[in-house]
Amino acid sequence: MRWDSLRLSGDQDAGAPPPAAAPALFERDAVARTFDTPGFRGMTFFEVHARSIINQVPPASRMAFRWTINPYRGCSHSCVYCLSGGTPILMADGRTRPLAEVRPGDAIYGTVRRGSGRRYVVTEVLAHWSTIKPAYMITLEDGTRLFASGDHRFLSNRGWKHVTGAERGAARRPHLTAGNELMGVGAFAEPPKQNIDYRRGYLCGMTRGDGSPGSYSYDRPGRSASQVHRFRLALADGEALDRARVFLAGLGAGCGEFVFAGASATRRRMMAIRASDREQVQFIQRLVEWPHSPTPDWRKGFLAGIFDAEGGYSQGVWRISSTDPRIIEWTVSSMRMLGFDVVIEDRRQPNGLKCVRLRGGLREVLRFFHTTDPAITRKRSIDGIAINSDARLRVTSIEPMGVDLEMFDITTGTGDFIANGVVSHNCFARKTHTYLDLDSGQDFNSKIVVKVNAPELARRELAAPKWRGEHVAMGTNVDCYQRAEGKYRLMPGIIGALKDAANPFSILTKGTLILRDLDLLAEAAEVTDVGLNVSVGFVDKSLSRSVEPGTPSPERRLDVVAALTERGLRCGVLMGPVLPFLTDSPAQLEATVRLAAEAGAAHVTPIVLHLRPGAREWFLKWLGENFPDLAGAYRALYARGAYAPKSYQGQIAAQVAELARRYGVGRTSPAGARRIAPPDDGPGGPVSPAAVDPPGEVQLSLL
Repeated sequence: MRWDSLRLSGDQDAGAPPPAAAPALFERDAVARTFDTPGFRGMTFFEVHARSIINQVPPASRMAFRWTINPYRGCSHSCVYCLSGGTPILMADGRTRPLAEVRPGDAIYGTVRRGSGRRYVVTEVLAHWSTIKPAYMITLEDGTRLFASGDHRFLSNRGWKHVTGAERGAARRPHLTAGNELMGVGAFAEPPKQNIDYRRGYLCGMTRGDGSPGSYSYDRPGRSASQVHRFRLALADGEALDRARVFLAGLGAGCGEFVFAGASATRRRMMAIRASDREQVQFIQRLVEWPHSPTPDWRKGFLAGIFDAEGGYSQGVWRISSTDPRIIEWTVSSMRMLGFDVVIEDRRQPNGLKCVRLRGGLREVLRFFHTTDPAITRKRSIDGIAINSDARLRVTSIEPMGVDLEMFDITTGTGDFIANGVVSHNCFARKTHTYLDLDSGQDFNSKIVVKVNAPELARRELAAPKWRGEHVAMGTNVDCYQRAEGKYRLMPGIIGALKDAANPFSILTKGTLILRDLDLLAEAAEVTDVGLNVSVGFVDKSLSRSVEPGTPSPERRLDVVAALTERGLRCGVLMGPVLPFLTDSPAQLEATVRLAAEAGAAHVTPIVLHLRPGAREWFLKWLGENFPDLAGAYRALYARGAYAPKSYQGQIAAQVAELARRYGVGRTSPAGARRIAPPDDGPGGPVSPAAVDPPGEVQLSLL
């Protein structure tokens, strides 16, 4: 969706020229409204006059239909698997942050040309906003996957190129093709989990590098020997000292803080933490002992700690130096265990100083920073480093995903930024936004675009000579019966236009508002084909409240199926998403199919959860907060991409098909279905082939 030339009423400075862009999608200024009612609190509605309403689905889409009507953009259902914006952006502190969470004023990395090449520099985010656009997946040789609109530009070895374009005609522009190489380091590594093993490893590295825990005794003339217990850690960098103090406190070892050395003309002030209680000091000594069986998390923490204490990155060289052979030994073994290529440099000094040096250039340096997460920001700086890299960033494929996704973008001082390891251009670089103002991290479920002229446009376009009366699908992108429809009432006019044109159509919804239009739907079914489907992935009420907080309960949605069926309208149940390990047990599948049969569902179509980029990050975040023990299982199941393995999908399809036969899905009215008891001795006889649809690979962005 292009927002060019769209402005909120009164938002443009007087006399300001319109932005240079393609023709506006909307005919006049948008009006932003908010409603002080519980159902709409925290939401903004942008009322627009669209130029067209019957939209063609991209030919490469996996959809089984060519045309769709979407009176709304954005959805108030708030399903945890419908969000996006997870592309990691390289921040000025060397860490990453999802693009959706970047804000104006943030410091991030961009690039500038110096001499014959480009170098990384720190720049400022000037603006941030979101749009909804058809999504493309760009796959690179090293496995990096980028998700962007066709208008987005990336820096390649042959200059800036759009994701899509053409060699001739109106769409002619430089665009990516297979074989182009992007510039950067490739996909960023996942940050470590700061669990107890990581914290112990960090404290071991930091304390052995810069600390001094110990107990000793000394003789005093004329008195008995005294025992002294002391732990002290002094650093000029407060970030590492603060982390060590917090980690120690969390593990039960509280420390006091004091000024170790004051600032001078050539030296920064140095702070320190200390403990002098015998039990505390002995506890810290045990914490930082070398482990017998170190976990990967311990090794990541140790490397972060020893890098903060004894390491550095300067002029493109990463090193950790120490005179302690055990520290060198543990550093090398931990680096190699994590897949880093290191060498040991012997400085041949009397104190035995040796250096561990990382090979692989900036690509491996950034992988180290992101994998281990050292605390000291200045040591993570890549400012001024050339963007040249040996990463395998050749484009291997550019594929349309067949769905519209919420796309976020930013404007920066350099005109570019680093998105998942490659140099990315501002799609619509402006210093300020005088069009639709979505630059404050507006989410898909709180900023709803309402095409208030949709009914009139539908009637006009259906009557146009060029229209061939093809099937029109609704609710496959966002729900046309979401809560906003109760206020704007666009669907009666759209259905009325389709009815008067005798144009076939279908509706998919999670909302109960469709029952308001029951009479109109029945009238339309008398003159054309009307397909109705209600989405009910599972019937667990408590899980539904957590996963789909803005939708009616599964019970109420099944009541919709019953009401539509009793009126003589064929209504199916789209049994999606089936959530692996959460709603896929035999008992849960049976409960859902049985209730769908009792509601008179004409068919049941199981669809296993798809975790497309953006949705993947947000769903896994929800999973980690609510079912952390399942995070590993999900990563394994979806290791190869957005879809669960076909074997798993086939298993779910077979189970649902058997259950549908047992409960007679598609054979009876709701009243009759409620009287059917499941047979004790096998399938309940023949069933219409339409009663159970195969899962296929159709992706409905509503799900």
